[in-house]
Amino acid sequence: MQLNSHDIKIVYSGMENLERMKRLPVRKVFDEEVCCFLHELSSAIRMDKECRDYPDLITFGFFCRKANIERLKNEYAEEYRIGRGFSFHIAPSNVPINFAYTLAAGLLAGNICVVRASTKDFKQTEIICRLIKQIADRQAFSTGKYIAIIQYKHKKEITDFFSALSDIRVIWGGDSTVEEIQKSKIPPRCMEVVFADRYSACVMDAKQILKMKNWKEIAQNFYNDTYLYDQNACSSPHLLYWLGTKEEIEQAKRLFWDAIDEQIKSKYRIEPVIAVDKLTMAYRAAIEKSDVRIQTEYANLIYRIELTELDADSLNFSCPGGSYLEYSSEEISGLKVIATKKFQTLSYLGSNPKDLADWVIEEGILGVDRIVPMGKTADFSLLWDGYDLIKEMSRKIVVQ
Repeated sequence: MQLNSHDIKIVYSGMENLERMKRLPVRKVFDEEVCCFLHELSSAIRMDKECRDYPDLITFGFFCRKANIERLKNEYAEEYRIGRGFSFHIAPSNVPINFAYTLAAGLLAGNICVVRASTKDFKQTEIICRLIKQIADRQAFSTGKYIAIIQYKHKKEITDFFSALSDIRVIWGGDSTVEEIQKSKIPPRCMEVVFADRYSACVMDAKQILKMKNWKEIAQNFYNDTYLYDQNACSSPHLLYWLGTKEEIEQAKRLFWDAIDEQIKSKYRIEPVIAVDKLTMAYRAAIEKSDVRIQTEYANLIYRIELTELDADSLNFSCPGGSYLEYSSEEISGLKVIATKKFQTLSYLGSNPKDLADWVIEEGILGVDRIVPMGKTADFSLLWDGYDLIKEMSRKIVVQ
């Protein structure tokens, strides 16, 4: 198959012929030039004026900084690891910066990387590609040849083409997206890493929260976890699980939501369609769930659906854009009913993370791959959804 220029947009490529990228030699993991390239990209992001308007770009630049890459490199220092070859990444459509993280992981693992970025008009995609081109053109780096960032509407013929070339295929998306992409065959020895639908929740320890004074910082952290991505990231909490007595929880809720309201009302602009979706979901919950309280005292920026029962169905009533399910209990045990394989990130405010980890292990919970403090749910790690991305995207050479 020949790629049709009318079907595919090459946003950035270091080589004119994408198929020719397949012939490039793989590199060892954390190759020195790749590390330098990412550090240059980090510096460019920090210095670029346009980037200042996009906190997710700044966060990505922070991830790529030299000190962080060196820290990550040390974890694989004693292993003989080399890239698997041609990696094809399908980034999610609703998280602008994800394509850059999966690209960075693929390069650090030693691979050639073709990344399908979202076709949505995200400024972040344009900026990252512009900076990559500047670095590749200005510096004596060959790393640019290992990168292609493309956009195309889901078309099986194009997915077939890149899948057939692949030594690794990485899919980020909902279950239906994964199912559709997997209709495109991959070679027998091709590795596949899949990030499908997941959900997340936050544990709120009311007693400890009542002792807190740093409400501006807390509100900013919650904003970063939720409103920054309109709750579209799989790591964004949709359920807040309150721990404590009834009196403690009511007081803590008031302090918390007042702080969140103060934080978002000058920063967050809600789209009309999202406001309608939130209202519709709240009405659905009121009709279909027993004894539900809908709290809308903060206009349409914060919708709170207070549940008196938590069951396997509860998260079907979650909605992006500032809609939160809330459940209260004196024990963490009630969370078990929703802790399925789809449960990704358990964030916390006031709780002891070791206690939460002990609970997950002792109860044999099928889900929960990450336990992180509020404000850190979107922080990318090379350990994601239970996968070690470097090990998954590289091969280990046994030396005896």
